Amino acid sequence: MLDIYAGKSALETIKKDGFKQELFSSFLGASGGPKWFCLFELDKYLFGEFFKDRTSELNLIGSSAGAFRAACFAQNDPVAAITRMAESYSETVYSDKATPEEITGKARDLLDYVLGDNGANEIIENNIFKAHFLVNKTNGFVASENKVAQSIGLIKSIILNRFDRKFLIKQYERFVFKSPTSSLNINDHCNFKTTYANLTTANLQDALLASGSIPIVMQGIKDIAGVPSGMYRDGGIIDYHFDFQLKNNNGLILYPHFNSNPKAGWFDKNLKRKVKSENYDNIVMLVPSFKFVESLPFSKIPDRNDFTKMDANQRIKYWKTVLSETKRLSDSFNKFLINGNLSNIKKIG
Repeated sequence: MLDIYAGKSALETIKKDGFKQELFSSFLGASGGPKWFCLFELDKYLFGEFFKDRTSELNLIGSSAGAFRAACFAQNDPVAAITRMAESYSETVYSDKATPEEITGKARDLLDYVLGDNGANEIIENNIFKAHFLVNKTNGFVASENKVAQSIGLIKSIILNRFDRKFLIKQYERFVFKSPTSSLNINDHCNFKTTYANLTTANLQDALLASGSIPIVMQGIKDIAGVPSGMYRDGGIIDYHFDFQLKNNNGLILYPHFNSNPKAGWFDKNLKRKVKSENYDNIVMLVPSFKFVESLPFSKIPDRNDFTKMDANQRIKYWKTVLSETKRLSDSFNKFLINGNLSNIKKIG
C-alpha cells in the first residue's frame, strides 16, 4: 500500500543503522491542497507514534497545505490538531460563485479552529518540533489584487519559467517564517532571495494563511508583522514540492508525498522538468502506491477540482472515505517498521 523511496545517501544510512526516527532531523510537507488527505492517517501515525518520544529537534518545513500540517505537528497534541484540520477542511462548503474574499474568510475560520486558543503559542515555544512556513513575497503585477493585472503577472511567470526557474527571481522572494530557535537555512541553486523571520503571536496566523493563499483564488496577505511591507502569497509558487538543500541539517529528511515525481515550483506542474537528484540525496519519501490510489473512489486522490466537479454532499462523502482509507497506509508503514525489510525501499530517481 505504501511505497518507500530513498536517495543514495539516505539508503546507505538506513542500511547501516536501520529505519529509526532518530536518523531524521527534518520533515517536508508539500503544497497541494486536499491532495494531502491521502496522507492523513500516516501523518497521525508519524506524530502520534513514530516521533512520539522525540527528544532532539525535528525541523518541519512546509508550504501551503504542508505549512498547515506543520502547524498541527508543532502543537502539543499533533494528532488532535491534524484531525481538526481534516475535519474542517473536508467539510468546508463554498457558495456557487465563491469570491476570493469568501475563500480567504473560510481559510481564516479553518485556522482559528485548528489553532484553538493556544496553538500559536505552542508552535512558537516548541523546541523539539520546529515549524517553518514558506511564503512568497510577490513583486510587480502578481502583487496586485486586480485579477486582470495579477493574471498578466502570472502569464509572465509561466513564460519565464518555461525557459528557467531562475527568471522568476524578480517576481518572487522566499520568506521563511520560522521557530525562533531554528538555525536552519535553505541552499537554493536558483538563488531566490530568501529572508528568515521569527514566528510571533503577531504574525503566525497571517504567515500561515499567506503560505496557502493561492493566486487569483484567494486574497493575498498584505503587510505581515515583522517583515517588509508588501503582498504575500502561496509558498508553493516557487516551493511546490521542493528542489533545494537544507543547511545546518545533519540528519535525513522524511518526506511523505502524494507521488514519487515531485515538481520544484507551481509553474512546473505541466512541464517535464525534474528536480535535481542531488537535492534528494538524503531524503526518504513515503508515497501512496499506485495500487492504493486505484482502490480509492474515482481511482484518484482528492484535489481542488473536486470543489467544482462535485456537489458538496458527494465531495464530502468522497473525501471522508479517502481519509478513512488512509489507515491502510499507516498500517503498511507500521508493518514495514516491524518487519524491517529494507529491500522494499526503492531508490529515488
